[in-house]
Amino acid sequence: MAAKWLKDTVFYEIYPQSFKDSNGDGIGDINGITQKLDYIKGLGCNALWINPCYDSPFKDAGYDVRDYKKVAPRYGTNEDLFNLFDEAHKKGIRVLLDLVPGHTSEEHPWFLESKKVSHNEYSDRFIWTDFCFKGANGLPYVGGESDRSGCYILNFFKCQPALNYGFYRVTEPWQKSYLDPAAIATRDAIKDIMRFWLSHGCDGFRVDMASSLVKNDDEKKTGTSAVWKDVRRMLDTEFPNAAMIAEWSNPPLALRAGYDMDFCLNEHGGGYSTLMRDYYNHGGSIHGDVNAEDHSYFKKDAGGNINRFLDQYLSWYEDTKDKGYISLITCNHDTIRPSYNLTVDEMKLAYAFIFTLPGVPFLYYGDEIGMKYLDVPTKEGGYFRTGSRTPMQWDGSANLGFSEGKESDLYLPVDSSPEAPTVEAQESDPDSLLNTVRSLLKMRHTEEDLQADADLRFICTDADKPLVYKRGSLLCVLNPTGSKLETPLPADIAGSLHGEVLLKIGEVSTDNEKVCADAQSFAVIR
Repeated sequence: MAAKWLKDTVFYEIYPQSFKDSNGDGIGDINGITQKLDYIKGLGCNALWINPCYDSPFKDAGYDVRDYKKVAPRYGTNEDLFNLFDEAHKKGIRVLLDLVPGHTSEEHPWFLESKKVSHNEYSDRFIWTDFCFKGANGLPYVGGESDRSGCYILNFFKCQPALNYGFYRVTEPWQKSYLDPAAIATRDAIKDIMRFWLSHGCDGFRVDMASSLVKNDDEKKTGTSAVWKDVRRMLDTEFPNAAMIAEWSNPPLALRAGYDMDFCLNEHGGGYSTLMRDYYNHGGSIHGDVNAEDHSYFKKDAGGNINRFLDQYLSWYEDTKDKGYISLITCNHDTIRPSYNLTVDEMKLAYAFIFTLPGVPFLYYGDEIGMKYLDVPTKEGGYFRTGSRTPMQWDGSANLGFSEGKESDLYLPVDSSPEAPTVEAQESDPDSLLNTVRSLLKMRHTEEDLQADADLRFICTDADKPLVYKRGSLLCVLNPTGSKLETPLPADIAGSLHGEVLLKIGEVSTDNEKVCADAQSFAVIR
């Protein structure tokens, strides 16, 4: 079962280099996050996920870790991060760090030792073939860059050698079993890193590429799951309130492997894409034809169908609802911002849906004001993702309030458009996207029936009718189309409605026999 505190939790994801610069050097930092804790709490977010803030060469924006136990100097010090934990906890905010267990930087001391000819403690910390001209049986590898006669396996970019958790199916002499002492030593090293941060106040981890650890694994990820079950046993014994969320996108596997949460992302051609950016399923957007068809569900009159999402989601939900939580996101550091293809009105409806489903939702910094995806050059291995990683837009001052430093020193450029959304500009507008998010999250925290573990039942999912679903005793009604829609209500639903509207976007009405929803509308009815 998931950590109890997740029941009423909404996460705010922060890309630290782009959130708030406290010292004027043009790069966001830990103290900048601490300065904005009241803003985060005022949004209705009571937990943070902070992208990697460890020491790194930053060839992959910090996902190439050089020292797991040291905050990168550009972000501050370990003491700054410990202080952030303390100040966040005083405000009722939990903090998850980003754990990168599958690989290190090629500059990590473990890897530098592993490259040496002479056998040492770290020789088997990474995966090596047994000859300099021998490939890796289909796995990505690098050769010719060490004195050691062998090629090393990669976990992602060239700068990220794969840590050795062993192989589930051993087919070569150089491959070690996932039960080999060397593989167990890697597992223990990662547990040691987790203990370090948890003992200083961290509340858990989002785990990068969580399913990538054991190589030649089977379809059920038996070997990798064994690793995470072992980690879970450690947490249950030593840090029982710690939480883990997997970047796995297979909740039936991840939650059974010991995770509290797993993301619903883009595998199997569905998930998040069919809701928010369906052009991806048709070869479009940044990766191809910008004119590709977009049938995202919340895009007005685009022909989207909620059942393409529900066919996947409900199967996962029914299979895992007593084991942990599925997490939906507005966006993250790897995806295109929702404003790329959705209007403000469409985003309001998308967020309304995300924040009224079961599980533990995640709000990406800046999505609450509809920050734009910017066409900017790649930075630190970001490539197309870089446009979703630009500085937070706080106000109308220089650099939109992100930094008091010189424009030329900024980590990435801020949105130069006169219409660039800012927190300051939306604060006083009750109809702004920012205040809609605040209202949605306030309602979620107030109504237990909208929280992570309350019952879910879909009443109407027909394409020509409003989407109607029930959370506990509350009825949610959503119409993303440009036309007024209505549907009869089942007798058991009609008879139990009090008719009190807790929140609405547009106009929704019910006479206890049917529900009518105006174009682009949403409501929660008691």
